[in-house]
Amino acid sequence: MPKLFEVKFTDKSNTGGFWSAIDVWIKKPHVVNKRLCGVKETQSKNVDFEEIRNILLTHGSDTSESKDVLTFLNSGVELEHDKERLWSFCVRTFIPKVNCYGTTVHKDIILKDFDTQRVSFLPVEESAEGTASLRKNNIYQIQLLAEKNDEWTLELHLMRPGDWFSDGVAYPKLPWLGGELLPKLVRWATESKISEFKSTLSLLPVEMYSTMYQQLKDKYKEMVKVWPEVTDPEKFVFEDVAIATYLLVLWGEERAEKGLTAKQSFVDLGCGNGLLVHILSNEGHPGKGIDVRKRKIWDMYGPQTHLEETAITPSDGFLFPGTDWLIGNHSDELTPWIPVIAARSSFSCRYFVLPCCFFDFYGKYQRRHCKKSQYKEYIDFISEVSTACGFNTEEDCLRIPSTKRVCLVGKSRSYQLSDEPQAEECRVKYIQGRQTCSGVTVRESNAEGEAEHNHSETDRIHGTNWGAGFQPRERIETVRNCAALPRDFVDGIVLRVANSLLGLTKDEGGDVPSTWNTGGRLSVREVAELLEQETLQVLKKECGGLQTLLKNNHQVFRVEGGMVHIRDWRVQAQRPRGLQGTRADSKRKPLLSGALKTRACWFHTHHPHGCPLQAEECAFAHGPDDLRPSTRPLKKMKNSN
Repeated sequence: MPKLFEVKFTDKSNTGGFWSAIDVWIKKPHVVNKRLCGVKETQSKNVDFEEIRNILLTHGSDTSESKDVLTFLNSGVELEHDKERLWSFCVRTFIPKVNCYGTTVHKDIILKDFDTQRVSFLPVEESAEGTASLRKNNIYQIQLLAEKNDEWTLELHLMRPGDWFSDGVAYPKLPWLGGELLPKLVRWATESKISEFKSTLSLLPVEMYSTMYQQLKDKYKEMVKVWPEVTDPEKFVFEDVAIATYLLVLWGEERAEKGLTAKQSFVDLGCGNGLLVHILSNEGHPGKGIDVRKRKIWDMYGPQTHLEETAITPSDGFLFPGTDWLIGNHSDELTPWIPVIAARSSFSCRYFVLPCCFFDFYGKYQRRHCKKSQYKEYIDFISEVSTACGFNTEEDCLRIPSTKRVCLVGKSRSYQLSDEPQAEECRVKYIQGRQTCSGVTVRESNAEGEAEHNHSETDRIHGTNWGAGFQPRERIETVRNCAALPRDFVDGIVLRVANSLLGLTKDEGGDVPSTWNTGGRLSVREVAELLEQETLQVLKKECGGLQTLLKNNHQVFRVEGGMVHIRDWRVQAQRPRGLQGTRADSKRKPLLSGALKTRACWFHTHHPHGCPLQAEECAFAHGPDDLRPSTRPLKKMKNSN
């Protein structure tokens, strides 16, 4: 039996890790082979020697070829023992991301031999007419061999190494199998890490998802070119396409299961850019999206996409009795309320949530179980909310470019319609309990504002005002990147820090310096020590604080590796075109011609030696006569007090 590759490793565990790793390769080959969307497993059972022979004969092998395959499968095993033992048999059907095989279906017959710690893969091609043929040139086997002192060897064997065919999809290249797959199997086998979450797309038929995703991706890919938001278009467009695909397949399966013909209606709460609403509407599902803040892209969708700019407060005014599904896609503070709103909208209302930021009913979610990851704990909390609301809750993982891709689905209730009053009481008690934990108390004024009174908790949560205490997000998004701070406040910090850096280097000449003073360097912590406590408190409220302010003023400073330097524009000017210095510089877009000379040169005004560049070389204005009007809109400045 020709051995082509091997990997030696040390591990104190038993062979269980090997079989766990093999199961990943069998069930989820797409995690290493990125040209696959997944596989579909069928025909799982135990078989003996004779059954294997019959399987080979039914897949286009004659008696002679079947004998060759059986010899390969059983090399090193005594014949008498071979006829007695059982093999674990299954078939997996490959689902490529892009269909490159036409109507031909590619499968693997997989045979696990637990006695000899080996697994064999027998590729099969099946035509549209159902004719199957075994591709004997691509039969391979992975085997685990025990050495000594916890030493193991993982080997890859081929039946016909000289005739191997590769297309990179169903038939990987041999160097990839030996150089990528085997080391990956070793890592999986030795890590023995159990995932906290379900398998990806565990609630859907993967082949249907793959087909629809490719269709929608091709249909909506042009959105990337016209994306008007500041967010990454490729990430957000294709992420929403993937979420839409998931929902469309989920709803299609639901219609088939329940015998429905009408497409389900929906409301997306906290719809953000509205692209998910746009896709679902375009695909024939009636619905709308609601968000507290309108986005620029909303105007591009057209009248068939219904989007509303409204602050959502959980109450009887935000129930949707005629809606089939409520959606919460990264809905932040609304996330725990969506199962509640769905449960109270109607007995038939279902929901889908994709949690992201960690919110409780009345504020930020507080951790309780340090043994779990924060994300897992929050997913469990939303699942607990769903169960308390009377849903049979299902969990799944989406295939999206995000670390937070676990969704929760409530498709059915755990109680009968006649038990709705009791179910509502359970919801009330649960929300009351969470409110007590968060320490929220609510006092309300009457219409005239003359007196205050306490509502009973049951009346308040059970009645029209059950969302009192909930804080919706602000309609105007607060900018906290130091860009909206008062100009004189920022200029004062810049001047103080720059003078401190320049003071770290002594001048060596007389009236005319021989060199331009580039100053010394300080850590961000040392720079912070130069500033008053009040200034630091203002910066603390901004995302990134002092370091963000310094990076924003990149005309003056270079921040690299936690150290702050005076920027020397001579180095920038001398660098070959297209070659960037630091990682931050490489991300920064080059100045457009319309942006040149729209700001005063800091060095020309404040540096003791002036600007190191001539006026015609500098991107900034050397004096009032060199200044051009800016075409950018003015920022709304904050009050630093």
